[in-house]
Amino acid sequence: MKIDVIAVGRLKAGPERELVTRYAERLKGFGRSIAFDGPRLVEISESPARRDLDRKAEEAQAITAQIPDTHRLVLFDERGASLDSAGFARILGEWRDSGAAGVSFVIGGADGLDSSLREKATLVLGFGKMTMPHQIVRALVLEQLYRAATILAGHPYHRE
Repeated sequence: MKIDVIAVGRLKAGPERELVTRYAERLKGFGRSIAFDGPRLVEISESPARRDLDRKAEEAQAITAQIPDTHRLVLFDERGASLDSAGFARILGEWRDSGAAGVSFVIGGADGLDSSLREKATLVLGFGKMTMPHQIVRALVLEQLYRAATILAGHPYHRE
């Protein structure tokens, strides 16, 4: 199952990029053993539009252009559902086992995500009600994807 992480905004050199790279490399190496392919990391430029609704709409178009038709769509939003790591892994395992071609995980920009993406989403998740910078959310998403892979493989990385 292909794994994409699509995020609005660009990561600059620094500790956030290093952390994202570290977990992406771990997932890429470990994920093969459980039929995960990727992650493909896609950065979408922030829209220069003046109005927040226009920015979200433009960013949604750019995001949608990166999502294969065969992929399930998971959005990260502060209003999304809360799952524990084992529950997240269970969902990914079920999708993989049911033959899903891939999953695109989307992280919005400063204004959030357009409602058109919410309507297409298979799942909307959150890391709590606090607002977090996209750089940190990106690292959290990749760490949780790696953790899910280790849970599915029965690896001791995750401790309950």
